[in-house]
Amino acid sequence: MSSLKKLFSDTMIYGVSSIVGRFLNYLLVPLYTYKIAATSGGYGIVTEIYAYTALMLVILTFGMETTFFYFANKYRERSDTVFSTALTAVGSVSALFLLLLFGFIKPIAHALGYDAHPEFLTIMGCVVALDAFQAILYALLRFQGRPIKFACLKLLFIFCNIGLNLFVFLVAPGLYEHHPQWMGWYNPDYQVGYIFVVNLICVAGITLGFIPELGKLRCGVDWKVLKEMLRYTWPLLLFGIAGILNQVADKICFNHLVPGPEGKVQLGIYGSCVKIAMIMALITQAFRYAYEPFVFGGGRDRNSKETQALVMKYFVIFAMLAFLAVMAYLDVLKYFIAPSYWEGLRVVPIVMMAEVFMSVYFNLSFWYKLIEQTWWGAVFSAIGCAVLLAINIIFVPRYGYMACAWGGLAGYGVCMVLSYLVGRKKSPVPYKLLPLAGYTALSLGLYGISVWLAPAALGWRLAFNTLLLGVYIVVVLYCERDLIKLKTYQIEK
Repeated sequence: MSSLKKLFSDTMIYGVSSIVGRFLNYLLVPLYTYKIAATSGGYGIVTEIYAYTALMLVILTFGMETTFFYFANKYRERSDTVFSTALTAVGSVSALFLLLLFGFIKPIAHALGYDAHPEFLTIMGCVVALDAFQAILYALLRFQGRPIKFACLKLLFIFCNIGLNLFVFLVAPGLYEHHPQWMGWYNPDYQVGYIFVVNLICVAGITLGFIPELGKLRCGVDWKVLKEMLRYTWPLLLFGIAGILNQVADKICFNHLVPGPEGKVQLGIYGSCVKIAMIMALITQAFRYAYEPFVFGGGRDRNSKETQALVMKYFVIFAMLAFLAVMAYLDVLKYFIAPSYWEGLRVVPIVMMAEVFMSVYFNLSFWYKLIEQTWWGAVFSAIGCAVLLAINIIFVPRYGYMACAWGGLAGYGVCMVLSYLVGRKKSPVPYKLLPLAGYTALSLGLYGISVWLAPAALGWRLAFNTLLLGVYIVVVLYCERDLIKLKTYQIEK
């Protein structure tokens, strides 16, 4: 139970940087959507390029975060050498990526439709290379159990990013109008480009915070360990590519399926509304930061599988609470984006449930990581990605971004089910399916009641939805009363 308490405490600290920090960063979405009209397609450009960035980050890290945790625990007495080996490998791949990007930027920009602004791609190429390098540095902090520094660096990036964006979008236009002699660098028609420039400035600055950790590079590269790490990590790379494609393939393919300005407009609407549903991704990310070192550090504990089952139940309870809360107050949360983007709000419940499926799939994935059969992850994710792409290719030209939302739900659902079924055979965990299904059905049922029976008046509708949210909480507390009593007894004892 003490190890479980440490998991929860670390999750709370990581949550400061992941949930609170990224939520603060998401406050930039209303800034962008209110300043960049939906009809301009500018936010569609941002959505598309960040989708490519997410894919490249997975390729450049090639599963080395998880691999570092595994081998740092396996060779704990040489963990500094394992870290140096992992960081050198990721840094070398990132440097090669930048050389190729800058050397072939013109044909790449032409292929992606950015002939007018190839610098968008080079700027974000530098960002993703630095992000990949920093990913291993952040992994070291997690391995060393230093969530405070982790959170501080993450929050520092967020505050710098927010501050510079506020300056560019709110302060700079006024200075340009009244004091143009001070603003020779500023171009009011280059708003989208400044989003990428600010990102690069901030991520480059944060690298300075890792100077003490960079000193461990003196430990050199252990080529024998590197070979073991590469054998372990290549299936994780395939798993990661397939997994991230489940998240971004719709955004990458959209402009090919709906070409022209209309594609950029629809993609911008879809991308902005998806941000509202990303609270589920924030919860998952904070949980993952604490859960990976917890599992790999305690995988030999005879009770670890029972603990994984218990953690899964807790996770589903809170995930479905988050789903119900977002849907209950969507009438307020929709002001997070500009009204010109509201037509896409119907994707929010679908995308949130897709995130729930993805989160459960992540929790299920540890069985093949712990038994060193990570290639299973690549198989599951590839199948899920194929489902997503098929739905997008067939239905996006006719139904637009709604097909993207349903494709993501179907893709993650397939991954989740396959991982559970195969995991039962290979490394069974005693998950209690009835409570998991029950809490999910309860949340969806209450959401259905909200849709069909909520009053038309906004105030009464919010009050009614709050009542439904309270019903969920009361039912959970009642069903989990025995466990709550047990924990209270243990604390008192």
